[in-house]
Amino acid sequence: MKKYSNTFKLVLLSGLIQLAITSCVDLDEVPKSFISTDQFFKTQADAIAAVNAIYFRLNATGQTPYHILFSTGMDMMSDDVQPGPGATNADVRSQSVLSHSSTGLRVREIWQQHYDAINRANIAIDKIPAVEMDAALRNRLVLEAKFLRALYYFNLVRLYGDVPLVIHETTSLSPEALYVERTPAEQVYQQIIQDLTDAHGLPNDTFGASGAKYTAADAGRATGGAARSLLAKVYLTRYDYANAIAKSAEVINGTFGYGLFADYAQVFLPANKNGIEHIFSAQFEANADSHGNNQAMRSAPTGIPGLNGNFAEQPMPGIYELYSAKDKRRDVSFITSIISPANGQTYQLTVKDPATGQIKPNPHFNKWWDPAQAGNLGQSAANVPILRFSDVLLIHAEAVNEQEGPTATAYTSYNKVRRRAGLANLTPGLTQAQFRDSLRIDRRLEFVFEYSRWFDLIRYKPLTGPDAYLIKSLKAAGKNNVQPKHYLYPIPQQEIDNNPKLQGKQNPGW
Repeated sequence: MKKYSNTFKLVLLSGLIQLAITSCVDLDEVPKSFISTDQFFKTQADAIAAVNAIYFRLNATGQTPYHILFSTGMDMMSDDVQPGPGATNADVRSQSVLSHSSTGLRVREIWQQHYDAINRANIAIDKIPAVEMDAALRNRLVLEAKFLRALYYFNLVRLYGDVPLVIHETTSLSPEALYVERTPAEQVYQQIIQDLTDAHGLPNDTFGASGAKYTAADAGRATGGAARSLLAKVYLTRYDYANAIAKSAEVINGTFGYGLFADYAQVFLPANKNGIEHIFSAQFEANADSHGNNQAMRSAPTGIPGLNGNFAEQPMPGIYELYSAKDKRRDVSFITSIISPANGQTYQLTVKDPATGQIKPNPHFNKWWDPAQAGNLGQSAANVPILRFSDVLLIHAEAVNEQEGPTATAYTSYNKVRRRAGLANLTPGLTQAQFRDSLRIDRRLEFVFEYSRWFDLIRYKPLTGPDAYLIKSLKAAGKNNVQPKHYLYPIPQQEIDNNPKLQGKQNPGW
């Protein structure tokens, strides 16, 4: 629920060995010099900088997971997002129609950036305990690193399946240190669960379960509530509904201070960042070393005076029409007209229907719009929520329905999200299947363009057969290249080529 801003500027660790765990390394080349981690980790400031560097990998400038990369490398494969006219990268356009391969740039970048972040986390977890500093802060920093490591591994195991599990600093260029085989997904999940359980001890934004509280200067850091919320999502992803219910209920009924904004539009305005609904977010700042949210520019239209949109990302046909006219989320998530900051005129966003020749609205995504940066959209200060309280409510409702059926408890959690959207309470007396189908639609509408849809598509049952949710959904959207192999990404070919222990271990179908 906080932000990492001025005093929490993300500092790269100059001189640290930053190895993507299985990336290309020329073992014949001897490094001329470097500052070892033993030399770096001397002071409290060093420890803080080390953990800040892990956060930095969430959304650093350029294509990083929560800054464009998950959109071009993941969401564009879904039935929500597609490349716009401004997307000219062949790799991105290939990814969007599921004709990508193990040599694809986005497939490799997601892998390598996550492992770079994990190595940073491992360094912090291994080295910080020996630093002479305030004991409470030292413990907190280690737990923050564990939370972040869990998040990065959770992304990897969902996307790639069995992945190398490395939980200690890589300190050698020897083959024994660099070449790591794939670890069964179950073992990776157990490490994720352990890290998040440990991270329950993090402070909260209000005095809560951990008995500690963050100050405003530490806004944006992982909290005990974030650890519990992410763990609830982990359990839901594993179909462990009993634990998903227990953990999400702990967040909903606890003293963490979370709730829903009264107005859906408030969720995304920079003025409200790190508010009551924001459990954990990737932080952006306008005019701060180019650390603005570039997604605002990529989703904005071209040709509007005073507006530097490039329309590189656009909604898939049909997603806008899924919203009821009463649904307040529609006109927050999308725009069909825009006011020029240069001349004050309103421009309608339209397109000709190729089937009928009629002019119809041409919706554009709008969630990352920053009113204060209308003339320079690449500097939007809008945060990207990674965990919102509405997500926890829907996790709880879904898990209860799957475990017990559509009970009053499931309805209560679900209806809180619907009422905030301006919709009536869900029809009473639904069957389990009807409740499930409705909730899946509302998850899609609630989190559109928030890097959520692909993760939902690959976890929704049925996973196999003619009604497999992923296959059926993407074919309905016209993405007919979809196959069962797309439940997992391919292991990047470069990693296989450079790691003998990955050779012959590609994911099925790739």
